[in-house]
Amino acid sequence: MELLLVRHEELVEKISQKIIEANNVMREEIVRQLFSYDGPFSEVLRRNAEVARTKDLPLCQDTGFVEFFIFVPFNAIFEGPIQDSCDEAVKKVYSCKPYRYSIVSDPLYERKNTRTNTPSICHIFHWNEEKVQIRLLIKGGGSENLTTLFMLPPTASDEELLERITEHVARHGSKGCPPLRVGVGIGGSADKAMVLSRLALTYSLSERNLDPRYELLEEKILQNLNSLKIGFQGLGIGPTVFSVRILQAPTHIANLPVAVSFDCYLSRIGVVEVEPVRIESR
Repeated sequence: MELLLVRHEELVEKISQKIIEANNVMREEIVRQLFSYDGPFSEVLRRNAEVARTKDLPLCQDTGFVEFFIFVPFNAIFEGPIQDSCDEAVKKVYSCKPYRYSIVSDPLYERKNTRTNTPSICHIFHWNEEKVQIRLLIKGGGSENLTTLFMLPPTASDEELLERITEHVARHGSKGCPPLRVGVGIGGSADKAMVLSRLALTYSLSERNLDPRYELLEEKILQNLNSLKIGFQGLGIGPTVFSVRILQAPTHIANLPVAVSFDCYLSRIGVVEVEPVRIESR
């Protein structure tokens, strides 16, 4: 049987570079959105993006925690645990760059900073491709605090779902550095829906659900949320939301979990792809 070997050093190097890029360089599709905004502090926001890019500085003082979505071939083997590779990359970058450490070792009592920004959060999926793909999401505390889960009755309509999401953003949306990116996970279990909602944030602004029904629902949510007129940085001018992406999964007949995750206007995401080395097993 042919196996696919994923090299630890290559993995760490590629992830490290992508973390730096995501933290320091605003993606072109976000730059276009920023330059279309001419309201309060627009020049400051544009200047911030330029200084970060040219001076090798982070776009935001909250350099967040790093969440990975790792797609692995069924016959892939790693030189070490994938969690260790991701954590090594995070530690390497956050220790050598002027990035804030944001991870505490105990969530409730000591809350002592680990001073490495690790551990990172890793979700592993298997797929039929012959490459490893790692989608990363750098999440700040403000947008993370907007995260929510609705356990709706299975008879709920898409209009009820739309209403719940709109009410939530109306109450809390200004706290997450809007314009927001909205990821919605529908179905599965409560935890599956939550992972889907977060994975949804790793796609570009223009990507849509392939099912036309869900694509239409994405558009309805986008229109509803932008009608709130929260605007850039909560100042009431410009879009409230850049994009809405839905990912769905089968679920139990008695359940309808709907998870909603948010990302700030910086949308610090990236994709790493690694071509494994082919080896013959003995």
